[in-house]
Amino acid sequence: MAAVAVGMFRSWWRPLGRRAARAYIAGPDLSDAIGACVAAARRGFASAIGFWNDGEPAPEVVRQYEAALDAVSARQLDGYVSVKAPAFGFSNETLRELLLRGAKYGVRIHFDSLGARAAEPMFSLIESAAGLPGAAIGCTLPARWRRSLDDAERVITAGLAVRLVKGEEPGADGDDLEPRAGLLALVDRLAGRARWVAVATHDAPLAREALARLVARGTTAELELLYGLPLAKPVAVARAAGISVRLYVPYGHARLPYRLSEAGAHPAVLWWAVRDLLQDGVRPVTLGRHLLKEA
Repeated sequence: MAAVAVGMFRSWWRPLGRRAARAYIAGPDLSDAIGACVAAARRGFASAIGFWNDGEPAPEVVRQYEAALDAVSARQLDGYVSVKAPAFGFSNETLRELLLRGAKYGVRIHFDSLGARAAEPMFSLIESAAGLPGAAIGCTLPARWRRSLDDAERVITAGLAVRLVKGEEPGADGDDLEPRAGLLALVDRLAGRARWVAVATHDAPLAREALARLVARGTTAELELLYGLPLAKPVAVARAAGISVRLYVPYGHARLPYRLSEAGAHPAVLWWAVRDLLQDGVRPVTLGRHLLKEA
């Protein structure tokens, strides 16, 4: 029955998906993201800003990253800027320029995770620049990729900050793990060895267990949550554990933080999709501030 419902839903969902996805961005412009980050700071949350591009030429993407670094510094936010290496062609020169700008402000450059095929060139790019004086670099490890366990060793060796996510994109050649088990396996690999680990999940029980394991091994940890998703339960977990919370705030082109193809295994995805579409009439910044108030 669920499979039939998914098939019917897909037939008319695609043209509406972008509208529904607006709930997960602060807005189309950097000023929208900065406004959300300022609101988050008033609630005691740190922030991360990510420009979600959609085919813009590399110079425009880089301009957005540079402007985000400038804005984080100008507003004195406890924040970092997330970037996507394929969007600027894995350019060493571009990364060096971004890292120098970030070092001037004391703002980290953090690499978002994309498809599995981008992982190796991304790590090669990071490792080529990791020794740049004053550079602060982070990267994201998807828990569903088996290769992430080996990549965790590279994170430790390079002294990178790391964000752990369950992961949306499948691994290469069917190497997927169960995401929750994979995330805890990564935590165990990193605990006591990595310098800084963010657990990025709204799954409150998983967050509780992951953060407890990191704290027990003396690892600096925080909880990172996505703008637009419910905050109350995971924030309560972090506060009970004395862990700081960071809000990842995207701007630019909207996209959904889940795949409709998962609805067969997780029927709740259908409900999320309908809910997000119904919320389309709420301005993104207003919706985001409402969600911040709930925490």
